[in-house]
Amino acid sequence: MKVLIIGAGQGRRLLPLTEREPKALLEVGGKSLLQWQVEALVDCGAKEIVFLAGFNLPAVERSLGQLAGRWPAVRFRAVHNPFYGVADNLATCWMARAEMDDDFLLLNSDTIFGAPLLRRLIESPHAPISLAVDHKAKYDDDDMKVELSADRLLDIGKTLPSERVHGESIGMLYFRGEGAARFKAALEAAMLEPTALKQWYLSVIAALAGELTVQAVTISGHDWCEIDYPVDVKAAREMVASWRLGHGEDLASAGGT
Repeated sequence: MKVLIIGAGQGRRLLPLTEREPKALLEVGGKSLLQWQVEALVDCGAKEIVFLAGFNLPAVERSLGQLAGRWPAVRFRAVHNPFYGVADNLATCWMARAEMDDDFLLLNSDTIFGAPLLRRLIESPHAPISLAVDHKAKYDDDDMKVELSADRLLDIGKTLPSERVHGESIGMLYFRGEGAARFKAALEAAMLEPTALKQWYLSVIAALAGELTVQAVTISGHDWCEIDYPVDVKAAREMVASWRLGHGEDLASAGGT
């Protein structure tokens, strides 16, 4: 399995914690956020992990080198977006379009999850694009909301009106078959637009949802935590501490303590 991890930004909302290194290298429970991800990814069969980098590339490359030393059978490398300071993640994905020739997993670098959650996505029924979706009672302005028809995505975005919201994306997608090629072509087309540098890559997914099946895969019941603000770091540390106490299914499957 090939994996692309989006992590070009600095994570300014976490300053001063991200003053020198991107948030993917932030320590949570004795490991970097990136290491937590890699443990789950390798456990689920990842053989090639590509980090889409920007801020402090040397620090990212050092970390990837250390991870390669631990998992020598896995290929680690970085794709650099030198324009991360003036462009959003659609452009970062576009910079990595050469990596999208076959099936691949795409995820954000700021989410901690365990292998059981990831398996739920990659073992889902075959679809061109599969999107991991969670559900909760109330959604806030920062949630990447989704509108669904049964298990098919209709729309996705932070500003969806409440009556159309059926869940939230956790920033993890699996592209199979024509899905990979269609996403790559859609990125190419999107980057021709003047507004492209200010767009999220999920705007491309929203457009594709009207043309081919984007399957929503529910991961409710599995632990995960997105880290955007200092309060999220505290929540993530509490979550992984609970795994160590045996209060979650994810720890053993994600590579140990």
